[in-house]
Amino acid sequence: MSRTHEEVSPAPRGKYEEPTTPEAAADAVERALSVLDGRWKLVILFRLFGGRVLRFSELERAIPGISQKMLGQQLRQLEHDGMLVRTVYPEVPPRVDYRLTDWGQSLCPVLDRLLRWAAARGDVPDVAAAASPETSDG
Repeated sequence: MSRTHEEVSPAPRGKYEEPTTPEAAADAVERALSVLDGRWKLVILFRLFGGRVLRFSELERAIPGISQKMLGQQLRQLEHDGMLVRTVYPEVPPRVDYRLTDWGQSLCPVLDRLLRWAAARGDVPDVAAAASPETSDG
């Protein structure tokens, strides 16, 4: 038996209406981006993309430099925004799993497209090149 927090909304609550002015469009984009605002939220999302289910301790180990307090805060905010589901299992010791909602998972192709857009301009370093030292004959 498991339970999740009742306030979690796995899907968007509103419907899209085309902004009527540039200011309205900018405001809508800022509100959408605010869901991702936070030093660790994107790292957490990328760790959970692809249907991964991770425990708190697994996320903590996978994200160097994050404190337990900060991880907990970021997870709660993502849960509140409907991006992930927190499942608590009634065991001793307690086990808590985190997974993305369909709504959270739907962000993956959007972020992938953003990475491709930035790479086309040259703003995203080539990960393979950055990982291997340059070789020279001189």
